[in-house]
Amino acid sequence: MSSLSPSLSLSLSRSTKRAPMSWSMRIGLGILSFYIGVAILSVFWTPYDPTMPGAGPAYAPPSLDHWLGTDRLGGDVLSRIMAGAQYDLGICLAAVTISLVVGCILGVIAGYYGGGIDTVILRIVEIFSAFPGLLFAMLVVQAVGPGIINVIAVLSFVGIPDYLRLARAEIRARREWQFAEAARLVGNRPLVVAFKHLLPNSIGPVLAFTSVNAAFSALIIASLGFLGIGLNPDDPEWGNMIARGQDSVMTGEWWISLFPGLAILGMTGAFYLLGDGVSDATDPRRRR
Repeated sequence: MSSLSPSLSLSLSRSTKRAPMSWSMRIGLGILSFYIGVAILSVFWTPYDPTMPGAGPAYAPPSLDHWLGTDRLGGDVLSRIMAGAQYDLGICLAAVTISLVVGCILGVIAGYYGGGIDTVILRIVEIFSAFPGLLFAMLVVQAVGPGIINVIAVLSFVGIPDYLRLARAEIRARREWQFAEAARLVGNRPLVVAFKHLLPNSIGPVLAFTSVNAAFSALIIASLGFLGIGLNPDDPEWGNMIARGQDSVMTGEWWISLFPGLAILGMTGAFYLLGDGVSDATDPRRRR
């Protein structure tokens, strides 16, 4: 048993060795930090009330009074974009966190135990994975109605199967490795081996996928808002704002839809950059 300890220590030290942050991770973290800062700031201050129509004249172009212009109801576009960060970023992070936790728990159990437990969990997941994520979200939200809680619940449910399959594959690939065998030989219970030893050594690909899933969730949130089935139509959500301004683009009021669209593009791009950076840091084959 003692002869296994150096091997176990070496395996753990190699798996936990930190790689320098790549440029993509730095940029992604920087952009996301900016979005988080804007979301927090908007709780306490915005130039105008983001829910109040008539903050200025309707269809006012960008100016010193309204930096990003106003919409057809006179709402200040900058204030609404700032408040929209609370909705889009908050819903996205909440849904991804729930999907990550639930999916990893089920995936670790299925991957470690295998057998009947694995089969039952996979069959249930396959049933719900038959529908594309966006289509499933549209159908369910349309049925249960708009609202923050409903959107979070649907997005969480959509994300669970992917995390489950990824965690299951990583655990199955590592459950017979020497450090896992050493953990079992010293008397650890199966769940302790699975969650304390195997999961931390499998977390890299899961974290990289989390960033991609967050970007996908952000696009679904905006899509639901654009279609008018996500949140309430008057909520300052970026998809709602694009929908509100889509008819005005052809008449020259381009700013109403452009700036919310850029906000969505920036956030999803930041998530993709962060995911690429995490992949570089956790996969030795990709380290530059």
